[in-house]
Amino acid sequence: MRLVFLLVLIVGFGVAGFAVYLAMQQFSNYEKQLDIARNTSPIKLTRVFITKVPLTYGQTLRESDLDVVQWPAKGVPKNAFTDINVLIGPEGNDKVRTVLRQLDAGEVITSTKVTKLGEDAGVAAQLEKGMRAFALRVDVASGVSGFLRPGDKVDVYWSGNLDREPITKLILENISLVAIDQKTEEQGNRATVARTVTVAVSPRVVGELIQAQSTGSLLLSLRSVSEEEESTGSIEVTQRDLLDIKERRVERRRICTIVTRKGGEAVTIEIPCTN
Repeated sequence: MRLVFLLVLIVGFGVAGFAVYLAMQQFSNYEKQLDIARNTSPIKLTRVFITKVPLTYGQTLRESDLDVVQWPAKGVPKNAFTDINVLIGPEGNDKVRTVLRQLDAGEVITSTKVTKLGEDAGVAAQLEKGMRAFALRVDVASGVSGFLRPGDKVDVYWSGNLDREPITKLILENISLVAIDQKTEEQGNRATVARTVTVAVSPRVVGELIQAQSTGSLLLSLRSVSEEEESTGSIEVTQRDLLDIKERRVERRRICTIVTRKGGEAVTIEIPCTN
């Protein structure tokens, strides 16, 4: 009986010792975490402005629509506003900014989402420096005109005749649409058949599009959002390519002749070629 009691006592001391050891390990780890936290420099924060409520294209941006949040300085979105006087203007300023695209509540305000102070939210406000707006004629047969919206990216194909042979060629890639007919907002959830689309291109490309429209027909191909920046590469399709017609080369037989005279008449006689 005493032996059993002694064994139980020993086991009890062992369990208690192990529990104390685990507790000490936990306290040790906790102290290490505290030391790391004390020695780690605090995250630097910067205030940015976000929307309190959803805002639509063309809506005037008011201070009452904004809220201020603290944002990690290293992760502040590019072109985000951090000064209310820059965003709304100094006190007494009568110029306002206009929303250029649909904004959700809680979205960070950047200079690409609103106009400059006092600037109208027209097509010109959406063009980057050096770019031009150019309208292309489209219809149902011009590709995907019933499914295009401002902000989409498209490829432009030219179809016409080259050296009397029908040909279709990819002439432009990843072109931004800034307006569909007279609409520049991005709210167009319902598909409509457009008569014109306005694209943002360089002056050089404007000249190319004018030439392309006057010598053939233009067709648009909508790009996937996941590959907007990828290049499609050179694409050129002729009628021979479409029908898989191989060009045949026919070797012409060489003919050698001599001219003789019979009386007063010149006669041409075919002879074997020596070379």
